[in-house]
Amino acid sequence: MANSKAERYEELLQKASGLIDKNCGDTANLANVSALLKDTFNFWWCGFYLINSNQVLELGPFQGPVACTLIPFGKGVCGSAWERQETIIVPDVHQFEGHIACSSVSNSEIVVPFFRDNKIVGVLDIDSEHFNHFDQTDQKYLEALLKLLN
Repeated sequence: MANSKAERYEELLQKASGLIDKNCGDTANLANVSALLKDTFNFWWCGFYLINSNQVLELGPFQGPVACTLIPFGKGVCGSAWERQETIIVPDVHQFEGHIACSSVSNSEIVVPFFRDNKIVGVLDIDSEHFNHFDQTDQKYLEALLKLLN
């Protein structure tokens, strides 16, 4: 078993490469990626929001307690990551202006844009019950993980 965060992510990327099936649609692959993340790191909540036909982020496959179902463009951490088209790391969600509190247990968050053919199609959202849980290592490996889904 790997000890460092980077080593655990390296193992996760290897497992994800084997799990992601290009013959399957997003539901199956995103569900497996969410489960793999939850199983590997025991995050409080992890999953995907996908841009729907109404141009709103809609809850997709996830692991964890119930969540917000729709998030508008530019709203909350997820909508802000969509608007900026870049990863956002929030050490304390209670200090993020406009944070959408789906759960009072969540204290920190990372949201990574999910691109396909250079166009954003959604975001990967991960919440932790711990403050200051996410860093550049998470960003690096989560961005690499999403590239496997292209």
